[in-house]
Amino acid sequence: MRNGVLIALAAALVTAGTAAAPAQAAKTAQATQAAQAAQAPPVTAREAYLVDTTQGTVQFAKRETRRVPIASLTKVMTAYVVRRQARLNDVVTVTAADIRHATAGGATTAGLRAGERLTVRDLLYGLLLPSGADAAHALAERYGPGTAKFVAKMNAAARALGLRDTRYANPDGLPSKGYSTARDQATLAVAALRDPVIASVARTPKRVVGKSAVHRAHVWRNTNDLLDDGAVGLKTGFTSQAGYCLSFAAVQDGHTYVGVVLGERSDKARFATARKLLDRAGRDAGQDTGDADDTADDTGESPGEGPGVTLP
Repeated sequence: MRNGVLIALAAALVTAGTAAAPAQAAKTAQATQAAQAAQAPPVTAREAYLVDTTQGTVQFAKRETRRVPIASLTKVMTAYVVRRQARLNDVVTVTAADIRHATAGGATTAGLRAGERLTVRDLLYGLLLPSGADAAHALAERYGPGTAKFVAKMNAAARALGLRDTRYANPDGLPSKGYSTARDQATLAVAALRDPVIASVARTPKRVVGKSAVHRAHVWRNTNDLLDDGAVGLKTGFTSQAGYCLSFAAVQDGHTYVGVVLGERSDKARFATARKLLDRAGRDAGQDTGDADDTADDTGESPGEGPGVTLP
């Protein structure tokens, strides 16, 4: 009888110990996640995402899969599609419709005038540096041909890149039913920056186009203030619906980082947020991020490790 009791007691202790092990592991995992979350920089943007493309790790994620408007980050896809349709020396004639479209929507422009004839190369600068909706419309009309067909090409390119949570409704990002996510835009940024022309344009602080017989002189300045901190791209955006947005890339200590900030509260705040994310990633470079969950729920944020995206 006594032996039976001892055997039963031993069995109970083993069972209790077995049950306690997963519980202890869960507590440890929760503590690790809490510690990592505490180390994450405070981010006021509604959505944000940062990837170390060198190590293939997600450094920061906040609501990165939520579908939201992205304003002029749309023009990154416009440039991406144009590069697959056009030759850089193609000449595009700017029409009155291109100018009306930009001015009627209250969009930023490249200061183009009807009748000007500029190369695709120049229009890419007018598209990405001052964020010209007039340049976007001119390119879309030429290489759709027509805006509707061009937007269809943008969405086809998004599908080919695996951007499952992205839908474009125009080539300039003016308020519409279009949407994307921070994660999708980071994937697009990586693809776009593989193109040497887009990469070169995106990191250019200022572009001067001299006057010619077929167009006026133009001076276009890059709206991306992060270039002053050594960033190599990529694009700003703003509408009242989307907030202040930024798609950016930077190289630090041998690591290439690509990030996206969406729905930030001000122009200065979007750049400050990007700097915080890059500073924190730089401090963590080379450190083991462990096995913590790499995603954030719809109300929170977390650093972590995730699927890799790489630049060549």
